[in-house]
Amino acid sequence: MHSPSRRDMLVSAGLAAALGVASRVTLIGPASAQKTPGPALPFYKYKVGEFQITEVYDGIWEKAHDPTFFKNASVDEVKSALRAAGETDEFVPIPFTPMALTRANGEVILFDPGTGGQVQPTAGKFLQNLKAAGIDPAKVTKIMISHMHPDHIFGLMEKETNAQVYPNAEIVLSVPEFKFWTDPAVLEKLPPARRGLAQRIQATFPNWKNVRQVEGEVEVAPGIRTIATPGHTPGHISFHVSSGNEQMIYSADTFYQPAFSMKTPEWQGAFDQDGPTAERSRRMLAERLVTDKILVTGYHFPWPGGGKLSRDGSAYALTLSKV
Repeated sequence: MHSPSRRDMLVSAGLAAALGVASRVTLIGPASAQKTPGPALPFYKYKVGEFQITEVYDGIWEKAHDPTFFKNASVDEVKSALRAAGETDEFVPIPFTPMALTRANGEVILFDPGTGGQVQPTAGKFLQNLKAAGIDPAKVTKIMISHMHPDHIFGLMEKETNAQVYPNAEIVLSVPEFKFWTDPAVLEKLPPARRGLAQRIQATFPNWKNVRQVEGEVEVAPGIRTIATPGHTPGHISFHVSSGNEQMIYSADTFYQPAFSMKTPEWQGAFDQDGPTAERSRRMLAERLVTDKILVTGYHFPWPGGGKLSRDGSAYALTLSKV
């Protein structure tokens, strides 16, 4: 059996630290040690009007339970919520599911391009699974970034050199997100464990000529508009996709694990930089999804990643699409 390297251990602990989670991480080794089986087909396709949507499996973080995961929920409550959602309570399952949108002309737009194999040793399958889905990475023209946490942006840069993986694609993200992470003064404001992430961002993004910053809720490509959903990070955004009479919303980490953030939107997770603002964003987006009956998908949703939201008392319930 493969033994995890020191680099794997550092990467796993580094993700937890960068996201603001307690550093007590149970390292999951390579796929042979993974308890959660990957999907039989590592991509899932469906249509939104003329657009082909492809959910692409990048891997999973089997996060060990710890009492700091939520500010206002215990480990026992977290386990109970997982069981109620039909998920294992042995650990917190956090899948990584980037999304690709293909237009009729063959143009490909990515939404958060995965971990790049630099976050968890059980993740980093995005590019191979994208190709398995019949999508050529060379045809990617735009990349929508919801926020700058490592599991969402490390797929943009090579592990050792920081060279761009998609140098010819336009990278779209919000002004507040870019400003927060690239401000040199932020290094002194962040906990020491988070500074490495900010330093890597500052060494790359400001020097890239293909980064486009947008502010407010605007059209960033035909049929794609931003939705301001701050709280998880200062400039977190979601994306509304529409074609003809059909629409969907890529919610990214607004609902970062539906077992918690929909059933108990008031829980303030360690992932959320501003808990009260994150809760307001969750509720705002959930109400829109329910009222307008919009399909929703998210980066950490259980496979296959998309479904419909309904009210459940003062909270919400997600019904996943059928594979």
